[in-house]
Amino acid sequence: MSSKFYLHKGKGRKAENGHPWIYSDEIDEYDGEYTNGDIVEVYNFKHDFIGKGYINDASKITIRIMSRDIDEEINEDFFKRRLKNAWEYRKKVIDTSSCRFIFGEADFMPGMVIDKLEDYYVIQSLALGIDKYKDTIVKILKEDYNAKGVYERSDAAVRELEGLSQTKGFLTDPFDTMIQIVENGVKYYVDIENGQKTGFFLDQKQNRAAIHKICKDADVLDCFTHTGSFALNAGIAGAKGVLGIDVSEHAIEFARKNAELNGLSDIVKFECHNAFDILPEWSKEGRKFDVVILDPPAFTKSRGTVNGAIRGYKEINLRGLKMVKPGGFLATCSCSHFMKEDLLRKTIMDAAADAKRTLRQVEFRTQASDHPILLSSDESYYLKFYIFQVI
Repeated sequence: MSSKFYLHKGKGRKAENGHPWIYSDEIDEYDGEYTNGDIVEVYNFKHDFIGKGYINDASKITIRIMSRDIDEEINEDFFKRRLKNAWEYRKKVIDTSSCRFIFGEADFMPGMVIDKLEDYYVIQSLALGIDKYKDTIVKILKEDYNAKGVYERSDAAVRELEGLSQTKGFLTDPFDTMIQIVENGVKYYVDIENGQKTGFFLDQKQNRAAIHKICKDADVLDCFTHTGSFALNAGIAGAKGVLGIDVSEHAIEFARKNAELNGLSDIVKFECHNAFDILPEWSKEGRKFDVVILDPPAFTKSRGTVNGAIRGYKEINLRGLKMVKPGGFLATCSCSHFMKEDLLRKTIMDAAADAKRTLRQVEFRTQASDHPILLSSDESYYLKFYIFQVI
């Protein structure tokens, strides 16, 4: 018999409208006993059923809702259905050779991320309640999705808010964690053991394809290149010359290997620089490019640091805009949930005004469709991507 939790009057409206989180200050009282990680039922103040999910009273997000059906058991069959639904959706909307298979709350599996990289799967478990089902999920990946191997990358600091330690390692027999994938016709080495996050940023897949048309016969600068993905897409698209820069020497070495893998070493070059330092220098020297790409890390991961992030995004866009030849293009993005779309647009407009450049929007895009945005869960929307012509 699961415990029943009742919310304060006036609380839980977002949850009733489909948001999967219940915060500690929304809970009024509960019946029954529970252990953190248990499945519990949630009701509003009128005692109407909202949903059932796992509890962790050590976390500010106390309950994460898994199901809206009071009779649905959270067991192996439940996860089989969730994975099947996620897979059927992705087969319709994206190339599934490598893709995000489960995107947490947006796939109704709160706290769980699964990336498929060819025949290997990387799992990131971010909450105590979902952690209990890891073995079940691995079993399904092996039996139903032909997983050759599964690796865990639950080495995210957010786990500590759940009272969990960071962890990484094999969830199946060990395998070579340096694997090869192909995306948009570009081949990559992916280091799933030591690469950032789960090893590869799949969320930009469709945005990388979108730059092909502006990169043909162009001189391209790709800032924050990481392992070279935008730069290599520019190269494949027929760019005249591409320079990718990143502050990490390790990332640059990796990007060079990826260029070699694609036979693009003569066209796509990489150098280790801090973009904030080098762009002003190059600007003074009068260097200009037909296309400048800015894919910086998230400058903010909380509401409290948004003002600092605005300064960061304005500065880097100002620097980038000054490097674009008249009539050239700027591709710029933010992967921070807290940097809202209208705020990012205003920040870019402010940068353009300071750079004395006029912008014409070519495209606005979000994250790839294997990272679906759940309208009732604002947190699932984080990536904003613009292409502008710079006049």
